[in-house]
Order: sequence, then C-alpha cells, then structure tokens
Amino acid sequence: MSWYVIRTKPQHEIKTANCLERLGVEVYCPVIKEVRQWSDRKKKVTVPLFTSYLFVNLSEKEHNVVFQAPGVLNYLYWLKKPAIAKNEEIEAIKVWINNDKLGDFQVTHLKPGDELKIKTGNFANKKAVIQEVGGKKLKLILKDLGWTLTAHIDEVL
Repeated sequence: MSWYVIRTKPQHEIKTANCLERLGVEVYCPVIKEVRQWSDRKKKVTVPLFTSYLFVNLSEKEHNVVFQAPGVLNYLYWLKKPAIAKNEEIEAIKVWINNDKLGDFQVTHLKPGDELKIKTGNFANKKAVIQEVGGKKLKLILKDLGWTLTAHIDEVL
C-alpha cells in the first residue's frame, strides 16, 4: 500500500477526510492551529497544512473508493501517474506538526538572506535561508523541501 495525494474542493479537506475515514480508508489530513482576526475578535482555528490536498494510504485496486466521498476532485498526478508520498515524508510531516522545535541552536547576528545549516532535530543537515528574524521567531526557507518554516525560539543562548 502507498500514500497517494488527492485533491479536494477548497475548504473541504477536513470534511472529506472524515468521510473517507467512515468509508474505511486510511487518510491523513495534516492540520495546524492559526490565529484568525476579525473586526471584533481573534480566534484560534484549525486549518489544513496543505490547502486542497489529502493523503490516502491504499492499494491500486482501491483507487476508486475515494470518489465515493464528497469533495474529492482527483488524484494529484506526477509524470502521468498518481503522485505517491513516501512513508518517511508522511512521518516527517507528523513529527514536524507535533514538535515544531528544530533542536539546539544559537541566534547571533542573523539577518535575512543568511544561509545556515540545521545541526540537530527533525531537519538535521538541511540548509535553510533566513527570511525573517524576530525576537521569538525565525522564518526559514528550506529550499530542498520547498517549505517556509517558522521556528519558535524558546531560549536564546
């Protein structure tokens, strides 16, 4: 069985994931919490990490079962075949969502545009470019993964 990437209607990711689970499909919809601001209040909301995408773990024979769930548009294709995500990539996303700390590092005179190499943690040995430096956060661009990562700095050494 492999992890396939499916496309959903916008803002249907969580509902579609719940429907697929009821159909007996192993589905992964990575979600994060964001603070959204309206004119009169702020509220923490749960939103999908990847807009309009879900991961499903099934065999090739079971491909058509996903279309029984409302909101599924199609599989994501790569080189005319359904895109497959590796187990290691799914696990890395799960670990990253559950633990957004990069590991031990020291912030000294960093400025946007500087390149650095992460030494420890889930992203060890990955190169990153600093996009923003704040008092409690670093915004990094991980070129190899095509991600922008916000790292919370718990303690500056």
